[in-house]
Amino acid sequence: MSKRTVIFDLDGTLADTSGDLIAAANACFRVLGHGDLLDPVADAATAFRGGRAMLRLGFTRLGAGKGVEVEAEVDREFPNLLAAYEADIDRHTVLYPGCVAAVERLRGAGYAVGICTNKPEGLAETLMTRLGVRDLFASLVGADTLPTRKPDPAPYVAAVERAGGVVSRSVLIGDTETDRNTSRAVGVPSVLVTFGPDGRGVEALAPEALLDHYDDLDWVVRGLIG
Repeated sequence: MSKRTVIFDLDGTLADTSGDLIAAANACFRVLGHGDLLDPVADAATAFRGGRAMLRLGFTRLGAGKGVEVEAEVDREFPNLLAAYEADIDRHTVLYPGCVAAVERLRGAGYAVGICTNKPEGLAETLMTRLGVRDLFASLVGADTLPTRKPDPAPYVAAVERAGGVVSRSVLIGDTETDRNTSRAVGVPSVLVTFGPDGRGVEALAPEALLDHYDDLDWVVRGLIG
């Protein structure tokens, strides 16, 4: 029988990385003389949408202009943001309550588990290693592992196959519209967590299931893929 597989998003799903992401963006703005333009609490949802989204928000607040001008600033600063983030990647980041125990239970029940994230692969590997949980996951596919990223289906398919599973018996655990669109593109069920900045607002994305706490992951997964 083909191995059932659970694939997790990283930022906003396995770990609250927003504090370190916001700090990296603000480091860029400070170097430019603008001070801290982003708030670690109010702008947490933007952090989970990626580095470019954070930079875009900050430059828009500055009134840097629209369209090409803002995007040019974003393109210029993005490498600096990545460097700042890598230098201090786990100062504020914490795993969500119960996630390690939940992953261990899945493994013990015979499920394969992996990660599919839009964080660059090297940064994801570094973060999961520093958090002490990299060995729990049989695969890790990042934004630059393949030529495409989520919501393109290829990274998800690769994450499943590298974990030793098959796509038809897999499920995606995520927290954003990108994850929901990925599951639709692949044709697999999605579970969206409600403990991120969007809370139960993710219900509007019509996932196959919602997850309020990792204590409930086992029965949610069983209900979707057996």
